[in-house]
Amino acid sequence: MTLGISQERLGQALGLTFQQVQKYEKGTNRIGASRLHHIAQILQVPETFLFEGAPLTGHQASNGDAHSPAYISDFVSSLDGQALIKAFARIKGRNVRRSIVALIDQIGGSERAEP
Repeated sequence: MTLGISQERLGQALGLTFQQVQKYEKGTNRIGASRLHHIAQILQVPETFLFEGAPLTGHQASNGDAHSPAYISDFVSSLDGQALIKAFARIKGRNVRRSIVALIDQIGGSERAEP
């Protein structure tokens, strides 16, 4: 409403019905990071605009707990997270991907067990 775009118009741009957009808006259905990014592009706003006024949850409330689902969701929603995921997905070799995960775990000080 703030941007003057109807649910119907947003739904058309996303290839959805306005009822599906309503379910996202009300929180009835969860919204993935890629769809959230697409919505922000359509509205021509940064993703953070879509969270203005939202209650503090996850890492915001717990000073950045790296194990919380909200922390992971926020990272995946970020430009860095999206770039990392896209680049990682282009790597074809399974062993190379595992080596990269192991390297990042080591750099980040993770206590993750070997697969």
